[in-house]
Amino acid sequence: MSEEGTHEGAEPTLRAALEAILLVIDEPVAEITLAQVVERPTHEVAAALRELSQEYTEGGRGFDLREVAGGWRYYTRAECAPLVERFVRDGQQTRLTQAALETLSVVAYRQPVSRARVAAIRGVNSDGVMRTLVARGLVEEAGTDPESQAVLYRTTSYFLERLGLRSLDELPELAPFLPDDVESLEETK
Repeated sequence: MSEEGTHEGAEPTLRAALEAILLVIDEPVAEITLAQVVERPTHEVAAALRELSQEYTEGGRGFDLREVAGGWRYYTRAECAPLVERFVRDGQQTRLTQAALETLSVVAYRQPVSRARVAAIRGVNSDGVMRTLVARGLVEEAGTDPESQAVLYRTTSYFLERLGLRSLDELPELAPFLPDDVESLEETK
């Protein structure tokens, strides 16, 4: 049996097993979870995933294997994304509105945050936009504020996945984009 595949009735190789699992998932899977499923040490699984990722890149495949949001998942290679979008959406773009982007930014940087706090920061009611973000799976409930009993919201792992981030720590710093008097603006609201 070669490392590239399997013989009928034989156990699949580690790489083949990982490829098969990754092919059917719809959200990133952690190395430790994959290691438990294939019953191999996590360091072996991590090494195999990195090798597969490099092999796909070097081979110029139409997909790649990336580590995002705490796990691994297949993605369409960037150069192929426009073709896939055209196929899947038949030319329709479902982009977020400016209001949704602003609201999502507030949630991402202030989470967990209530709708009232988002509205105070944006200066307009954001209830409808929050419902849209929840419906799209970018934002989710994160419990309630102990003082006000308001529902709190946070971004989801899908949000991280869509932005290609491993964690919220990878969000860009806001300081370069804020006015110099941001502290006084915060205090007056």
